[in-house]
Amino acid sequence: MMVRKAAMIVSSMLLVLALVSMNEDVSRYLATIKYKDNVTATTNIYIGTKERDRLLAVIQTEADKLKVSPVNARIDRVWRAIPGYNGLEVDVEKTLEAALLALPAETIQYVFKEVEPQIKLNDLGPHPIYRGNSNKRMISLMINVAWGNEFMDAILNTLKSENVKATFFLDGSWLYKNVELASRIQSEGHEMSNHAYTHPDMKALDRQSQYNQIAKTEALLKTKLHVNNKWFAPPSGSFNQTTVQIAEEMGLKTVLWTIDTIDWQKPPADSVIRKISAKLEPGALILMHPTATTRDALQGIIAAAKAKGYAIGTVSETLSSKRLPAAVEGAD
Repeated sequence: MMVRKAAMIVSSMLLVLALVSMNEDVSRYLATIKYKDNVTATTNIYIGTKERDRLLAVIQTEADKLKVSPVNARIDRVWRAIPGYNGLEVDVEKTLEAALLALPAETIQYVFKEVEPQIKLNDLGPHPIYRGNSNKRMISLMINVAWGNEFMDAILNTLKSENVKATFFLDGSWLYKNVELASRIQSEGHEMSNHAYTHPDMKALDRQSQYNQIAKTEALLKTKLHVNNKWFAPPSGSFNQTTVQIAEEMGLKTVLWTIDTIDWQKPPADSVIRKISAKLEPGALILMHPTATTRDALQGIIAAAKAKGYAIGTVSETLSSKRLPAAVEGAD
């Protein structure tokens, strides 16, 4: 009898211990749910105010060291309008939040945010653009189209196989006759922009004629391709301040080039590749046309740019102030 009673007492004690253990597990589970759902609540459960303040002080100290100031857009004596480049700073609140969630990790993973420059490209007024910001390791392929349909398929196939997006500046009279081909170019992710209507010598035209050249092509870009365009590339690089002013009034920036393939002179493809490779620099805008030379040189130009660590983007991407990933920025 005494043995049975002792056994019952022991069993009861074990049951109580089990319930306590279960309650602790339940409490811990509830705390975990609360942890995931509410960062502030989690902080209260797992760390004290002193630890939070210590982390915050470390983050704020490092934030001052890690800050990269933005670069303002500016007018250069030679290159005219140069776009700005975003800076970087630590997002203190998000970094603290991530650090608290990662405890007891010893390393803080800093969260960054971009900071736009005070002076942006649009603040500079009507000036031509020849290049992007030299802090940005990106280049662009500018393909001016008024003829050369027979080479377009090969050019598009190369761009697709290399996963490169270019900016095609379309002559309006060409676009009017080749909407289907233009739609294909657009559908493959390329940027579509304005190259006047009849490939004129813009600086030789009066103001109204210049306006008509830009406006007619702009209307076609909107009605046929539904493009919200930002750029105007004057044919043969011929322009004057009136050209730039008219484009500005229409919401367009006038874009020229940094490096010219001069492909219309039909140079050998290998000489073009060597020339472009030697002249590559951050922010370069490379001018080309749908020609046999460009068809044959395009893959080599792209390979040379990639080998030197350049990202290749559209004109909009290259002239944007947005930063590139650190892996690209740090390339040799």
